[in-house]
Amino acid sequence: MSKGNPIFRSWAPEWLIRLTIFLVMLPTVMLFALSTANISAATGFYGVEPADIQFSMLLYYAALASFTPLERRFFSRVSTKEYFLICLVLQVVISYACYHTRTLPVLFACRFLQGVVNCGVTSICLTLLFGRLKSEHARETGYAIFYTMILCSASLTSLVTAPLVDNYEYNVLYKLIIYTFVPGGILLLLLMNKVHLVRKTPLYQLDWASFFLYSPMLILIAYVVTYGQQYYWLQDDTIVWSIIGIVFLAIIFVARQLTRKRPFIHQEVFQSRAFLFGIFLIGMLYLIRGAFSITTTYFSTVLGLDPINLYELLIYNIAGIIMGAVISGRLIIKKRPLQFIWLAGFALLLLFHGGMYFLFASEADMNTFIIPLMIQGMGAGMVFTPILLFTISSVPTDLSQSAAAVGVFIRFAFFGISTALINYFSLYYSGIHDMRLSDHVSRADNGLQERLNLYQSALHARGMQPDMAARAATGLLDKAIKKQAFLKYAMDYNEMVVILILGVMLLIIMAPFINRTIIDVKAKQPAAATF
Repeated sequence: MSKGNPIFRSWAPEWLIRLTIFLVMLPTVMLFALSTANISAATGFYGVEPADIQFSMLLYYAALASFTPLERRFFSRVSTKEYFLICLVLQVVISYACYHTRTLPVLFACRFLQGVVNCGVTSICLTLLFGRLKSEHARETGYAIFYTMILCSASLTSLVTAPLVDNYEYNVLYKLIIYTFVPGGILLLLLMNKVHLVRKTPLYQLDWASFFLYSPMLILIAYVVTYGQQYYWLQDDTIVWSIIGIVFLAIIFVARQLTRKRPFIHQEVFQSRAFLFGIFLIGMLYLIRGAFSITTTYFSTVLGLDPINLYELLIYNIAGIIMGAVISGRLIIKKRPLQFIWLAGFALLLLFHGGMYFLFASEADMNTFIIPLMIQGMGAGMVFTPILLFTISSVPTDLSQSAAAVGVFIRFAFFGISTALINYFSLYYSGIHDMRLSDHVSRADNGLQERLNLYQSALHARGMQPDMAARAATGLLDKAIKKQAFLKYAMDYNEMVVILILGVMLLIIMAPFINRTIIDVKAKQPAAATF
């Protein structure tokens, strides 16, 4: 960092500096979940399948994961102000391209580029944030703030964008990103001096070969986990060849890292037992967190909540996340045992998923779910930051960048795996329960005929002709069966998640080395925050 020249201009008040950093971080975090802010609206606008929209988000994560090892070199070469200006201009141009295109391949390319550019903006924001927090535990606080924003990103983005999607075309969301980026970006450029926040290093021996091995491998992984279920996995040649390509690229990539003097990702990080346990917990947390999407799907498909009311309900989840993050942050600063913090957080997640098993019903009052949503948020907030700080602290300082790269990969991979599992079990369990329920339905059932008569009477009372009401009643009955099949699937999946959480808690209890790992991120560079 520059010694003689301050980062910000002398006339800038502290509150304005912190507000500006937050204004820049907000759209950066919103980009994480922008693709899936409203999947129905996105599929209608682009004329594509929901899987295509999921793939566009995974492309964003793949770019973030693959460019992380290279990003630090660019950050250290260019002055921070110039580097931020480059990132800001690129982000605006790419978002403008997303706004204007309806072509899916162009959207895919733009989402990948957004992930690359977002690496730079994230590093700048985290470095500046750490510089403004003067306390002894500034980095712990900075990481907690950033990770909390990431946890809230999906719900917050959907909440902010729901009124826009309801009144405008879907692509207006990218115009929103531009409008939120530009004011904070211009203000930050006006406040900053031309300084280097990290030691300046020349751009030589950049390992582009490893990048061009690593990024296609991640894109293929994203393709397999997104479209595998749709194409019946190994029954489709495209999926088979994609898996072969993943294995081939992985072998070449790992072999290259083992033979290079300056590897793209140091393989020594995998020699730390604590680091392996940390990335395992990150993966499990993403599987557990992914199951939360079943609850939001239940709200919209079974209870019939519109997007605005649904995301207003998720405000309680956001409040829970913030509460959990604050509690875990205080416990970390007070050096409470990590096992205690993790067990408390996972216990809250266990309580949520166990409770939802009994709360899933075809009709329910929204107030019933306020406390469970807050409990889920508190559980996620309590475990997310401590797990990531533990993982960062489990490797030496010189390996922290490689640890960050592996952490982003784990986050990307398990997010994709969670999506694939939900897609698979949704079809598997829904199909089973749909068949079982249909088998019990026949014209001889007194309850069936009574239900059909009820539907017909209700439709006829609304002015529908008797013959049309009879046909429509059968459709309503089929819809009711599908709702019940979804409820059974949601209960089954939550039951599996409960078992998974119990297994993770048992492993935490049986791992005594957890409390021997000292949380120390003071010497770790902020790029690790791209976890």
